[in-house]
Amino acid sequence: MTHFPRRQALAAIAAATLAALGAPAAQAQAKYPEKPVTFVVPFAAGSATDQLARALGQSITEQTKQPVVVDNKAGASGMMAAQAAARAPADGYTVLITTNTTHAANEHLYKKLPYDPVKDFAPVAGLGKGGQVLVVRADAPYKTVADLLAQARKTPGKLSFGSGSSSSRVAGEMFKQLSGTDILHVPYKSNPQAVTDLLGGQIDLMITDTATGVPQVKAGKLRALGYSTTKRSPMLPDVPTIAEAGVKGYDMGYWFAAYVPAATPQPVVARLNELLGVAVKSAAAKTFFESSGAEPWTASPQELAKFQAEETQKWGRVIKAAGIEAE
Repeated sequence: MTHFPRRQALAAIAAATLAALGAPAAQAQAKYPEKPVTFVVPFAAGSATDQLARALGQSITEQTKQPVVVDNKAGASGMMAAQAAARAPADGYTVLITTNTTHAANEHLYKKLPYDPVKDFAPVAGLGKGGQVLVVRADAPYKTVADLLAQARKTPGKLSFGSGSSSSRVAGEMFKQLSGTDILHVPYKSNPQAVTDLLGGQIDLMITDTATGVPQVKAGKLRALGYSTTKRSPMLPDVPTIAEAGVKGYDMGYWFAAYVPAATPQPVVARLNELLGVAVKSAAAKTFFESSGAEPWTASPQELAKFQAEETQKWGRVIKAAGIEAE
């Protein structure tokens, strides 16, 4: 009996300690953000990821009254941006707004990455999913995928495709693999740069994200021959899927997600997930999704981690089957 008050006292101390430990975490969540937030984007201004990041940033500023700065670090297939974000202070004020390029494909495309897509990051939220469009110049002689394949088979290695992201690169390689053609790959820092060269006649085709490709199709500068996922794009209802157009089994989409440095406090991650969940449904984001053909996609940190693991395996299989050697 004499020990009972002592036990009570110890329990009270333990409870107080836990409360004290929990308090800063709760405060961190309640106060975040208290200063401007930087969105690091691995691709150039004007790219789909950049457009989405700016739309989300606008909503977060409206929600929190804090500015969101978009920092475009294009090049090296997103590796420079991912490395910079991984090395940033783990306080929630540097957020990587990225795609499957940095977090599912790159580890299979490069022998050495300057970041670890799993260990260096805490997943925050899923943001969107979309497909890609196979485009040629509007004045090109190819009216269909079949026309393009006929030319590729007639002149192996003469046609070229550009890509400014891993999604675009793997989409092109998968196209070659499943159609049994030899088309030269030309790498670019970003898809908009590849489109510029496509318009200028330096390359013959590319499979690019809809945000980059569709405006050029609507403007009459490019011709869309096929869509990369298993269902047609609502933006291009008359354009068949690449599989429909004769490349059986073709299916290659892309996704957007948010990550922070690995040691970011969980309450801050939770708060950021909340803010981005609202931002994905905002008017600015809706405009982006409608104009790009992508769709909003929300996921919890746990759901994103699981999805990323599954996608990493899928991309690995495609890249291996396509015979792409790690650089």
